Amino acid sequence: MAEYAAKNGAGASRQTEGREAVFAALDLGTNNCRLLVARRAGEGFRVFDAFSRIVRLGEGLNGSGLLSDEAQVRTLSALHVCSSKIRRRGVTHLRAVATEACRRASNCDQFLNRVRRETGIELEIISNDEEASLAFFGCVPLLDHSIAHALVFDIGGGSTEIACMGVQGMEQVHPTSGRCGARRLRGWHSIPIGVVTLTEKYGGNIISAENYDAMVEEVREALAPFEAKQDIRELVASGNLQMLGTSGTVTTLVGVHKCLKRYDRSRVDGCYLDFETVRQISGQIIAMTYEERRSHPCIGWERADLVVAGCAILEAVCRMWPVGRLRVADRGLREGMLYTMMGAQQLAADEAASHRSSGQWA
Repeated sequence: MAEYAAKNGAGASRQTEGREAVFAALDLGTNNCRLLVARRAGEGFRVFDAFSRIVRLGEGLNGSGLLSDEAQVRTLSALHVCSSKIRRRGVTHLRAVATEACRRASNCDQFLNRVRRETGIELEIISNDEEASLAFFGCVPLLDHSIAHALVFDIGGGSTEIACMGVQGMEQVHPTSGRCGARRLRGWHSIPIGVVTLTEKYGGNIISAENYDAMVEEVREALAPFEAKQDIRELVASGNLQMLGTSGTVTTLVGVHKCLKRYDRSRVDGCYLDFETVRQISGQIIAMTYEERRSHPCIGWERADLVVAGCAILEAVCRMWPVGRLRVADRGLREGMLYTMMGAQQLAADEAASHRSSGQWA
């Protein structure tokens, strides 16, 4: 594996000085393995390679507390692809993180050692707090800065993160500048409920109306302490809250709503869904048979048993905070990692330039 700068992107190693920085962000979740490779472009970045595969690393974790051998093999296969792309693209700044499945599995250390040994990738397990912060920061460009607060949620495989943040003033500092303190988190909440955990508990092929209602109620109860602490409904009532969702669930709903023959990120990322449309499309998906979900181009066999659980989580969020519409983001944790790596690299470069100009650079 090539030499990289520090995992948080702070500065470049001597080996990478004089070369154009190439950044890579790898996110290994409970359900998916995703990679983005990008270069800085103006005040943002340009992605020139990407990879995504459903690996179901957390399959069976609820019952056993372990990452199964089958799940590890699937995940290692995906990570080998990522490793190849990282080498081929000449990545200079890499951050690779693992989330809920690895946080919970008792055999995670052995798995991380195996990943390091077989792929050369050093996975870092991050906390719920950092996962939420990075995911929400990756969505900042989609926020409406005329609305004072934003409720941002990320429905994952093993957990769901919710955050409420102050928005006004954030537009004055671009994410890649390194001055990330401009984001202001009013509060965040993580619940250990995601599409994989709900599906394993209630089933995913044939879901009765009673089981669906039970899923919604379980999520609603898990969200209630956050509402009690933050009183977000007051912001809803005053019209000072916007909602943004980042997950496979919300992007799938858009694809179904637009009758896309295949998933097209350019037609999904940044669009809006009103809550009535969310209810209609969710109802349409719930009414499908398992085979119909498998054959739908925007659901497919990999998500056919998980998407109804996602609809239940989304319905619970919409019931708890009836904003009326949400903006859909096909972005999040990886973009947040890219922004923060680029910001840290920019600050380090500015500091080095300041030392050189003042004659303090050795």
